Order: sequence, then structure tokens, then C-alpha cells
Amino acid sequence: MVARELLGKRLVRVFDGQRAAGIIIESEAYDGEQDQACHARSGKTARNAAMYGEAGRAYVYFTYGIHWMLNCVSGEDGYPAAVLIRAIYPAERFNLIRENREGVERKSWCDGPAKLTKALPITGEFNGIDLCDPNSPLFIEEGILFEDEEVQTTPRIGIQNTPEPWLSQPWRFIAHSSQVNGDLL
Repeated sequence: MVARELLGKRLVRVFDGQRAAGIIIESEAYDGEQDQACHARSGKTARNAAMYGEAGRAYVYFTYGIHWMLNCVSGEDGYPAAVLIRAIYPAERFNLIRENREGVERKSWCDGPAKLTKALPITGEFNGIDLCDPNSPLFIEEGILFEDEEVQTTPRIGIQNTPEPWLSQPWRFIAHSSQVNGDLL
């Protein structure tokens, strides 16, 4: 599953000519129109159109009128599946991340999907961008390997109004490893 495979990858954001990055430590899968927790459950719309595109593209959407969320499209072209990147462990350019999360404790800089988009200035302008292109201002590259025993699987969170079996699908992946500093985990 792509959500599991993204754990350990490095999410890189280049801004103001500098690179900031973090290791993906939490992700959550959404699988097509049949998945009642997925934005595609009602079919293709202007908001979710990027989900129907090529795998490896960003699906960035605005929620609750205040937060941007970053997903990596994971289905074949035309099949709306994506992985929400829920948390990263800051790994490069702490000063740039800190500036974007001023007044926030280090352990809370990127420990949620809206927090990481604030830390790495990710907005709707990145919707549809190629996350596999290292020349892009936002991309994913190799990072570290998390062994299976370092990964916890749980049902997705924040979808409490979703019917079964979708509510209980174990499609949330969380890395717990000594390879990254435990204060964020």
C-alpha cells in the first residue's frame, strides 16, 4: 500500500531558494469512489479533480476554511486514490520551519496535516504538481527505511461520520523509530 511505502520518504519544499524537508512519519490512505471517507465518494468535482490524475501528483485542498492538506495521488490515471501526509519529522533547515511555526513548540511543528503545510508553506498553488520531480518546489525523495515492527497501523482518524466498513479500515500508518528523534513521535 502506497501509504505504508511513503513512510520514511523525505518531503522536500524549496522556497526562497532554500530547501526544507522532513521525514514522513504518518500517512493515511483513501481509495476511490467506493471509499465513503474519500473525497471522491460523490464522483469527480473541481475540488477533487487532481485525485483522478496521474499517480505521484499532489492533491492539495482547503478544509474548515483555514487549513491546507497535502495528499499524494496514488491510483492509476482516472482512479481517485490518494494518501494524506499526516505528519513529518523535520530533517532539514529547522530555522526555516521554525520561522513558519513561530510560537509553537518544536514537537508540534509538523505533527499534523495542517501543521506541516504551515511549516513548509504548502497551499493550493501546489495542487496537481509533480511530487516525483526533484526540480519542483515540492517533491518527495528517498529517505530512511522503517522496518515493519516500527510501524503501527490504525483506522483513519477524523472520519467519525463514515459508515462501516470504511470507518474501521486500518489505513493509517505511523512510524515509531529510533532513527528519528522520539520527541516528535
